[in-house]
Amino acid sequence: MAPPPAAAYILADMNSDSGATPKMFDPVIEKTALASADAAASVGPKSLVGLTREELTAAVVGLGEAPFRAKQLFHWIYHRGERDFAQMTTLAKDFRANLAGHFTVQRPEAVRDETSADGTRKWLFRFADGQEVETVHIPEEDRGTLCVSSQVGCSLACSFCHTGTQKLVRNLAANEIVAQVMAARDALGEWPSPKSDRMISNVVMMGMGEPLLNFENVKKALAVVMDPEGIAISRRRITLSTAGVVPLMDRCGAEINVNLAVSLHAVTDELRDVLVPINRRFPLADLLAACRRYPGVNNARRITFEYVMLKGINDRPEHARKLARLLKDIHAKTNLIPFNPWPGSPYECSDMDTVEAFAGILNAAGLAAPIRMPRGRDILAACGQLRTESQRRRRVVAGAASAA
Repeated sequence: MAPPPAAAYILADMNSDSGATPKMFDPVIEKTALASADAAASVGPKSLVGLTREELTAAVVGLGEAPFRAKQLFHWIYHRGERDFAQMTTLAKDFRANLAGHFTVQRPEAVRDETSADGTRKWLFRFADGQEVETVHIPEEDRGTLCVSSQVGCSLACSFCHTGTQKLVRNLAANEIVAQVMAARDALGEWPSPKSDRMISNVVMMGMGEPLLNFENVKKALAVVMDPEGIAISRRRITLSTAGVVPLMDRCGAEINVNLAVSLHAVTDELRDVLVPINRRFPLADLLAACRRYPGVNNARRITFEYVMLKGINDRPEHARKLARLLKDIHAKTNLIPFNPWPGSPYECSDMDTVEAFAGILNAAGLAAPIRMPRGRDILAACGQLRTESQRRRRVVAGAASAA
């Protein structure tokens, strides 16, 4: 039997004020939600950014050109990062003019570009339809990690996450996901694609949104990012984070098979129902079983469990001991994340002594439990702090139009 579409697992307005138990979307709403990214992608000239080799070949042939031209074009777009067809000098002039008349390779507009005191850099990118997402670059001594968004807003309403306070506006199209990587490289001056010493060596799908609820676009975008003759970021350097959309975790392992990170944050269903409401549909037992099934998990390729440390909520010694028991048979590490506050957040961060004691209990049980020090807090670029005004702006505009 063919796997059901990703839409079948989109949950109904989990960040509404009704407090209702999550349920499945009405099929008409599902179809509309999935179509939103395609509709946004159709605004203006068609973008070649985000097209696979096969799609790029079809586009070239559609212009009456020989298929081999697609390989040259792929190199210019994804390896060299060229944004102007006129500068693609190995292509014939008439071909370049033909491309410019039908397509674009432009990036989203960076309407805000902020750099933290610790070197973390955050961009607010605006797409052709006016919707916006945030993308973050985190430089470290041995790597440079780009945190990429998959949706405008989010439907999962995790109570400690700033993004969860912004209702889902729409999915991002594949070209909009790839374009975040390319725009960050533009800003960092990292073209052509280097083979080593990269400023962007790792990609994490941990920005705004739940990547598995935009499965097809994320899958396509990551295939482009991983292509060895283009952007060429290795599969082993890409991590997809999920709050626990269990059926699509299986598909992710079978069809994308990048590293997996799971937003855990609690050791009982009762607490996780509050912190990560998708747990009401896919509880801990189902989530951990899916983790055990994830392909290729071993000592060298472990699942990462994300555990945000909330003062007096999930940080007691008994929580650490239960966490050790839950994960004892899974090849995993647990990133302990001091809570990153945001305006109006209902939680406080555990004090460092508590976090270190928590880590010590996990370490004593044989589990890796690094404490992930916050980066970019001063520009709201740290884990759980990303949010845009896209939905609010849309409502204001609608209200103004109505008044007129």
